[in-house]
Amino acid sequence: MKSRISLLICILFFLSLEAQQKNSVLTEAKPESVGISSERLEKIGDMLQNSIESGQIPGAVALIAKDGKIVYHKAFGDAKANGEDLEKEDIFRIASQSKAITATAVMMLWEEGKFRLDDPISKYIPEFKDPQLLASFNEADSTFQSIPAKKEITIRHLLTHTSGIGYGVIDSDERFKKIYAKAGITDLFTTEGVTIEESVKKLAKLPLHHQPGEKFTYSEGLDVLGYFIEIVSGKGFDEFLQERIFEPLGMNDTYFYLPASKADRLVQVQHKEGDKWEAFPVTFYDPQYPVKGAKTFFSGGAGLSSTALDYAKFLQMYLNGGIYNGNRLLSPVTVKMILSNHTEDLFGGPENFYGLAFGIVSKRGEEKGGQGSEGTFDWGGYFNTQYFADPVTDVIGILMKQTRGPVNDETGWKFRQMVFASLIE
Repeated sequence: MKSRISLLICILFFLSLEAQQKNSVLTEAKPESVGISSERLEKIGDMLQNSIESGQIPGAVALIAKDGKIVYHKAFGDAKANGEDLEKEDIFRIASQSKAITATAVMMLWEEGKFRLDDPISKYIPEFKDPQLLASFNEADSTFQSIPAKKEITIRHLLTHTSGIGYGVIDSDERFKKIYAKAGITDLFTTEGVTIEESVKKLAKLPLHHQPGEKFTYSEGLDVLGYFIEIVSGKGFDEFLQERIFEPLGMNDTYFYLPASKADRLVQVQHKEGDKWEAFPVTFYDPQYPVKGAKTFFSGGAGLSSTALDYAKFLQMYLNGGIYNGNRLLSPVTVKMILSNHTEDLFGGPENFYGLAFGIVSKRGEEKGGQGSEGTFDWGGYFNTQYFADPVTDVIGILMKQTRGPVNDETGWKFRQMVFASLIE
């Protein structure tokens, strides 16, 4: 009897210890203490430095964590075209890395019973009632004809990019680029005095690429959900994220618009002119949008700026099953659902699929190599940032850069491949 009690006490002790480890904050540790080779990590640094010297990138911040321990966090190269050294605490425009944060906010409200995922979005934003499909397009004046869609757009469709909504200025279909431009849709980010509500209500009147749920089309659906969060929560989208995600996780450097005290830490967007890196010019957006302008547009799909460390905290929360530093954002059951296949064969190919917030590696992708274990979740951003998190090996990899335009940048795939090759236990 005593031996059984002792065994039970030991089991409870180890379960308690494991729970505490999963609830801890990220801390620094030596690589070998978590089964990572220091020598192999240094090769990653060599690769990044060589990429800078060969002109692939002007600079980068790399962060690697395993088992909740940061084993690598370094900056390389320049933060600005004037040669200012990049620091590991510098702030980057994370663009589409905003999407997973917005999706997380949606699922937090879902857990509170505010809605069902298969509710039509028109139940909350009436302008989306009776969606239309593009039937014909006039190149001369960008006018179009449409026909009724067979079904309503649901919240699940918006989360999984299967709604049929397009992406305006970065859309692969030139017709939709022109339709969105003529309608005055705000894509991605802006310094103008526009609100997400105004842009979303304009978007609701435009035709879809295809029937909702039938294809994967990368879209402004997460911007729609940013406004949806305002309606359901009764709070401003920026306020909701700050109170419910950033503060609990200690993401103290993540914002839609940076406070003046942190503006000097913003990394400059650069592009290549000949053999020289230069500041990216104003195009359809102003690269200074996080620090200047009206600061009224909170893009759920592309508007946030952050640091490598802040984003690592967000990813670690997922690896912990929805909890970080004593603050539970999501149930482990919900995390499992978010990381499940919600697009079947509509996204990518046999190597990956899309969940409710991330792209996810399939068994075939794991077997191919270099991408992580089955279930590894990932994405990136418009300004050349990448991340991944592997729930099997408990590894996080984040690579932050700030470039636009065509360059022969191979650091993304090399970094990921080399991170997993650094595991020795």
